[in-house]
Parts: sequence; structure tokens; C-alpha cells
Amino acid sequence: MGMSQQQSIASQPTGGDKSACSSQLRRYAMPCLALAAVSTFAGFVVARHGTKWSASDALQAAPVSEPVDSVNIDSAAFARLEPQQQAERLLERAIQRDPDALEKIGLKVDVWRGHLQNTDRLFDLVHTALNSDDLRVRGAALEIDLAANNLSKSSETVTGLVRQLRDEPDQRPWGLSRLGALGNRGVEPKIVLAQLLTYAHDHNEQTRFWAVEGLAILGSDNVIDPLLDRFAHDPSPRVRQRAACNLAQDGMLSKEQRLATVPHLLNFFDDDALDSTTRSWVYGALRVITGQALGNDADAWRRWWATHDARHKPYARRKGTLLA
Repeated sequence: MGMSQQQSIASQPTGGDKSACSSQLRRYAMPCLALAAVSTFAGFVVARHGTKWSASDALQAAPVSEPVDSVNIDSAAFARLEPQQQAERLLERAIQRDPDALEKIGLKVDVWRGHLQNTDRLFDLVHTALNSDDLRVRGAALEIDLAANNLSKSSETVTGLVRQLRDEPDQRPWGLSRLGALGNRGVEPKIVLAQLLTYAHDHNEQTRFWAVEGLAILGSDNVIDPLLDRFAHDPSPRVRQRAACNLAQDGMLSKEQRLATVPHLLNFFDDDALDSTTRSWVYGALRVITGQALGNDADAWRRWWATHDARHKPYARRKGTLLA
């Protein structure tokens, strides 16, 4: 199943990157506004440099260079390319919003599985695609990442990852994010959700962090309440921050799903248990989700939502999230 091929999408931040990130955090009072610009899926960044992380980590993909040559994806010359080259060319074109490339990735990805390597170029392309504002491009990146790690989209793969999560705690960052990716691609989503929910309440902070990441990658309606819960109630600022970013912009949630969180985020203003930093992240998440610049004024946000276009309201009629 390729469990040993645990390379991932990663790069280490420089001191300048960290300084710029800190500046943006102060400016926006919301980490995900900074983090979203440099790393969409933190779950795809661990294996190249191990599983150690800190609250100051910021991750940035290297710029994607132009291909040495351009081959028409419908040509005989393209068909003669090695799987690695095909995957790289198609993903690059997918990033550029080429619908034909997205379609061909879907047709070819199963053939590529077991024949791809996580080269620097593929690494950069996948990371760039995971930051796309088009969920189809993000989905293509998930498909290629699974193929590059030789993980088949099967129940057996999910079973193997579940076993690995139990038996190899040091591999949980890699396993939880890939488990979310498999669920997002339609493989045993109920089992995936159950596992991620369990680990989202683990005693270990790092495990909860990656479980939150896996939930965001799974991206189903059922992950919204757990992400809201971790945002409001997790004892770790690191985990709360990641949940906020995943609700606002990262992961595989749609715009409609994110809008569904707005009334629950507004309810957080009535939660006296929220500290000032977490409360500032609520304002930041609202700004990212809605595109509105209403500042840190809870009443202004409530008034805006009360008069907001009614076509978005049905998405917000969800089970309430209990406050502490």
C-alpha cells in the first residue's frame, strides 16, 4: 500500500517569512489571513522534515517554474511522456484553470499510482494547487498526492491507515491528513469521520492538530460542527487557530459550507470563556468568509447578517454548537 513512501508537501520557513507572517498577524488579528497565503493544507507538509512543528511555523511553496517545453495534452507526444511528466504537466495546467487538464487527471491518476515520485517539482505543484481558490484544482492535488504516495482509493487503504494511526503515533500527522483525503475522494467517509472525531479529542496536542486538518480535508457537512467545537473549546491555541483557518479558507469546504458557520461564529461572541485572541480569530474568520470589513464590532456583524441576502440563510440552518 506504499506506507513507507511518506514523503509530503513541505518547505521550511526562513526568518524573513516568519517576520512577514507576524506582521500580517498583527495587522489582521487573524492568523489564517497570513497562513492561508502560504499554506492551505498543513497536513501535507510533515514528512520531508519529520513531524516536529511549532506555533511559529509558516510554510510556503516555492514558485512553480515554467515547463521546459510545452506538449499538447491531446497529442501523441504527450502520450509518450513518462507518468511523472504527464502528472506534472497536467497539474500545472489545472492550476491555470484548464478544464481539459482536470478531466485528464481524473482519467489517468489511477494509472499513475505507483509510478510517481515526490520530486521537488511535483512537491511545488501540489502545494500550489492546494492553495487554489478552485476546489476542483485542490481535489486534483489530493488525487495526485495520494497517487504519489501509492495509496489506492480503497477500503483496504483506509483500514491500513486506521491501523497505522493506532500502532504508530509518530506517523499520525501523515496518516490523519491522508485519511481525510481518502474520505474526501469518497472512500469510506463514515469510517474516516469517526476516526478523525476520535483523534480530534486525543490527549496529545499534535494529534488533535492533525485531526482538525484531516477534518478540513474531508470537507463534508459533518465536519463543520466539530471544527467549530475545536475552534471554541480546544485547550491549545495552536489547534484553535488551525480550526479557525480551516473554517475560513483552508481545506475542502465550499463557500456555502463556510457561510453556514456564520451564525455559529456570531454566537461565539456570547461565550465569555473565549479569550481575547480566540475572539479576534472569530472576527478574522468572519472577514475571510464573507469578504466584509466590519472590524471587531459584534453588533455590526449581527446587523449585517440579519440583513444579508436571504439566499445564503438556508445553509445556516444547522444543528447548534454548544457553548462552554
